[in-house]
Amino acid sequence: QVQLVESGGGLVQAGGSLRLSCAASGRTFTNYAMAWFRQAPGKEREFVAGITRSGGGTYYADSVKGRFTISRYNANNTVALQMNSLKPEDTCVYYCAAVYAFGEQIRIGANEYPYWGQGTQVTVSS
Repeated sequence: QVQLVESGGGLVQAGGSLRLSCAASGRTFTNYAMAWFRQAPGKEREFVAGITRSGGGTYYADSVKGRFTISRYNANNTVALQMNSLKPEDTCVYYCAAVYAFGEQIRIGANEYPYWGQGTQVTVSS
């Protein structure tokens, strides 16, 4: 089992920044690709950003490319999402997710991730 705990959500004005963090425990962190997803009320959970097990590769949804940056710190089992130039449409619950990776893979389907955090609310006011 992998346990994931997110932190860092909150309320911010449009154009502002937030940094989300996810602490992992329970298994060897470097065996897992990590990702951030988000979900708005009444909508499906959508992929935001992913990072390979080594941290050498990243992938972003078009909607956040150039504004968000995913990073991982294997020494302390954490993954972060730096969110800049936030927009009201970024308002969602954000989830950290993990999947065992056999190589430098990034998966973008929510149903491919067996391990999830509890989520953290991000609200962007206009």
